[in-house]
Amino acid sequence: MASGSSRRSFLLSSAAIAGLGAVGLSRFAFADYGETIVGVPGKVKIRKFSDDGKDLGVVEMDKVVKTEDEWKKQLANAPGTLDEQGTTAFIVTRQEGTEYAGTGPYSESFDAGLYRCICCDNALYSSDTKFDSGTGWPSFYKPIAEENVVQNVPQQGGYKVSCALCDAHLGHVFNDRPDQPTGLRYCMDGVALRFIPAPAKPA
Repeated sequence: MASGSSRRSFLLSSAAIAGLGAVGLSRFAFADYGETIVGVPGKVKIRKFSDDGKDLGVVEMDKVVKTEDEWKKQLANAPGTLDEQGTTAFIVTRQEGTEYAGTGPYSESFDAGLYRCICCDNALYSSDTKFDSGTGWPSFYKPIAEENVVQNVPQQGGYKVSCALCDAHLGHVFNDRPDQPTGLRYCMDGVALRFIPAPAKPA
């Protein structure tokens, strides 16, 4: 996998060329809108986790498949509402868009907890593997379980990362972080994630 600098530099230069101000950057996701990802029916093996991060083992599940209208309705109240095209979360997860750097949730958050897919609640990442990449996107050095993500399509100098359970587009993975245990940077769109805080420890 090649350097991941292209994702950040391309998006920032695109914003500058378009002349978007701070308001525009906070509201709109960049995307070459294609066909909406609705998913392919079938079975998939997923490693389940409780909200407190306990590994519940691998189970076989039906893939989560919905129509475009069903996804739009489900994600209607997600952060970053746009217009009739849908929310930022819909454009990112179902049409392979990308939120502008620094505008999505969780890039600056390092609270303990679990990150799930905004579309299907599949467990994706643990705060234990989150680090400050300086890119403006939530970054992790590995997923919570290899079974729970798909990363086999080259894109933007790295590999596209999708949810194994519902095919949601999540972001990209790059091999440009030798300072991290795996050397990898899972560069995720914050609107594709839902954070579950870790339970408070007894006093």
